Amino acid sequence: MALPTYAGPLERTWYYAFRIFCGLIFFFLMAPILVIIPLSFNVQPYFTYTREMLTLDPAGYSLRWYNAFWNSAAWMTAIRNSLIIGVFATLIATVLGTLAALGLSRREMPFRGLIMGLLISPMIVPLIISAAGMFFFYSRVGLAGTLPGVIMAHAALGTPFVIITVTATLVGFDHSLTRAAASLGASPATAFRKITMPLILPGVISGALFAFITSFDEIVIVLFLAGVEQRTIPREMWSGIREQISPTILAVATVLVLFSIALLTTIELLRRRSERMRGMTPH
Repeated sequence: MALPTYAGPLERTWYYAFRIFCGLIFFFLMAPILVIIPLSFNVQPYFTYTREMLTLDPAGYSLRWYNAFWNSAAWMTAIRNSLIIGVFATLIATVLGTLAALGLSRREMPFRGLIMGLLISPMIVPLIISAAGMFFFYSRVGLAGTLPGVIMAHAALGTPFVIITVTATLVGFDHSLTRAAASLGASPATAFRKITMPLILPGVISGALFAFITSFDEIVIVLFLAGVEQRTIPREMWSGIREQISPTILAVATVLVLFSIALLTTIELLRRRSERMRGMTPH
């Protein structure tokens, strides 16, 4: 929002001070990322800036650690595991979260607040407690140390994000559209496929992306439940920091940052599209 022309000196001072303060907070949060990205191109096996890097000498920069990343069997296995777990966990979370959001959007739904609180509890309960509880339960049913166990655990963590996102999309949904479709002879499945789903699709995709990011970046659940064959990228990074410190981790972190930026940009574009479809002005 632009500063109005009639603003007084105090309002102008607050206007610019607030933006400077927000800029400093943003810089504080982004500084570690801005430091890591140039270090990933360091030609030397150090976690510090060399003299060549500080003087912008091309000899101080290299793709050495990116080549080590792409040519490492361990890292490629971690990427494959992260993608498999993330995709299947996202599919499960998206289906369950969308169905739950559709039910919770009904005014006649009993105990809506209680059910919503239970469904989003994985976001509230400390992750270490959830991981420990899942480990003891999965150990009894034989799912600990298996790929399906990790997928279901990640799906449980991602479902609340889908529920919240789709529920927010359904706030402006006109249920008279589905009633009109029913009065014209459309079955509930047809009304959902041709009316409800196209309108809430941006919210569903946004929730799915949030669920995927949650799964792709999760480490605590993997430490408790995953076996040797289910090592993901965060698990490999954690092991690398503890066992063999290598600048390859900086290259992996840079790739993940760029990947996250692309996903978040997609989410923002979908949010704006959803607001336009509902007749709202994007902010």
